[in-house]
Amino acid sequence: MTVDDQDWLAERFEANRGHLRSVAFRMLGSLAEAEDAVQEAWIRLSRTDANQVDNLQAWLTTVVGRVCLNMLRTRKTRREASLETHLPDLFLSPQHGVDPEQEALLSDSVGLAMLVSLTR
Repeated sequence: MTVDDQDWLAERFEANRGHLRSVAFRMLGSLAEAEDAVQEAWIRLSRTDANQVDNLQAWLTTVVGRVCLNMLRTRKTRREASLETHLPDLFLSPQHGVDPEQEALLSDSVGLAMLVSLTR
């Protein structure tokens, strides 16, 4: 892979970094672990022939998802503290219109609930 190809790949990865971090955070519930998962995806991408990847964003999202699942499995075997004690209360939207802040909080709560389900 030439330097230009490596630069192009790095630019494409950086364009997807926010999405990947978001996916990882929703699964893991930890920003530090989410960053670790994203970095692992970069390492795996750098070892792969990117010319063989048809949809880079889908490939990266799949890799991050698998890395996160592996991290959740090792978290269970290492008997780390569960995030269940840190779950926020669910916020419901008001009956008259949708409050964007409460909708975002509800979305985060659902993501954390998914994390609890995956860990069990």
